[in-house]
Amino acid sequence: MRIHFIAIGGSAMHNLAIALHNSGHQITGSDDQIFEPSKSRLKKVGLLPEEEGWQASNVVKELDAIILGMHARKDNPELIRGQELGINIFSYPEFLYEVSKEMTRVVIAGSHGKTTTTAMVLHAMQHADLSVNYMVGAQLAGFDCMVELESDSEFMVMEGDEYLSSPIDLRPKFHLYRPNITVITGIAWDHINVFPTFNSYVEQFRKYIDSIEPGGALIYNENDEVLRELVENSNAPVKRFPYALPTHFIEDGITYIETEEGALPLQVFGKHNLSNLEAARWICLEMGLQEDEFHDAMTSFKGAQNRMERIAGLHVPVFRDFAHAPSKVKAAVAALTEQYGKVRVVLELHTFSSLNPEFLPLYDGVLAPADDKWVYYSPQAVAHKKLPALSSEDVRASFGTGVRVFDNKEELAAALLNAGGKNAVVMMSSGNFSGLNFDEVFASY
Repeated sequence: MRIHFIAIGGSAMHNLAIALHNSGHQITGSDDQIFEPSKSRLKKVGLLPEEEGWQASNVVKELDAIILGMHARKDNPELIRGQELGINIFSYPEFLYEVSKEMTRVVIAGSHGKTTTTAMVLHAMQHADLSVNYMVGAQLAGFDCMVELESDSEFMVMEGDEYLSSPIDLRPKFHLYRPNITVITGIAWDHINVFPTFNSYVEQFRKYIDSIEPGGALIYNENDEVLRELVENSNAPVKRFPYALPTHFIEDGITYIETEEGALPLQVFGKHNLSNLEAARWICLEMGLQEDEFHDAMTSFKGAQNRMERIAGLHVPVFRDFAHAPSKVKAAVAALTEQYGKVRVVLELHTFSSLNPEFLPLYDGVLAPADDKWVYYSPQAVAHKKLPALSSEDVRASFGTGVRVFDNKEELAAALLNAGGKNAVVMMSSGNFSGLNFDEVFASY
């Protein structure tokens, strides 16, 4: 097939483009901005656009399909040209369903923990030498491309994101997958730019439960009260499997889980990761993996990229974490303080929700266990998202006492250099701290 990607630089989009290219399809693409690591990966396989920007001439009648990313807008000239020519236009979740509708679809959903849980499932399958098709949003060790569509497996494992599918398809992505097996890790309000109330956000999960194939398996976190009530009140004709935290303990800075094979050491830590692990165990059992094989695999699981990933520190550990929504930040801070005692948390407000003054009060107290509580935001990012101006006082008032606020990257870099490596550090953001050079600021840690 001849396929053109509009907004090819996205984390899922560029992996899908590479997977289709590797399968022999003729792929082209465009984007107005492409960042690392997408840029290098696309360049390696010859798919990096020669120049950034949108050109209607990129879309020709010979195309079999266009895959449209959420980053594009409805007035994109390439999209308009494709519509004029009558070319089949898919969002990437819509396309993934089309290629997997004859497979057993395994979808990992929830407001938090999707990527880590998906990574655990794929790691376990790879460890057991079992091939599966998959789509995951973060780079994992041992995988060259994070989309696989043509293995001999009957299974297709996918992250189920609740954000919108494309600028012309405003359904949440996970509504399109119609899973046979799914896990929901929890529900915590996010994406307030499209779900302005908590109830409207929860409603998307109710609809998702109704989209599960009849007779399918719903695995859910029973410790999440909102989710538990949603599942218990649902009339969906599916099998229900609740899960909770596995029995565990920490010894000499290492987390162990209790299993029939004895206590097994893990390379990840924190109750949120232990909850993700239990979700992954249930999924793997539904996919036919033996429990001892799963546990054996988990002893070598180091986590997904940017998910509590150690990035620096000879004297104290320095982590990078994708956490940005209040519930995710709270869980990550709790895990770090439980594991290391005193920690310095540096949180960047980067998403539309986190920079919105109406949403900020939801962060009240989430950094409380940390010894040092630092919050960074870029006024330029606020302006770019066309949100009301934000002041340091607004941020400080929302997070609570003892929080130090930065709105200048250079000042944050200087503070990190001067503070030195006394406590474990975590840099939390779905962005990049305005391009902060981690190698420089953590050289002495």
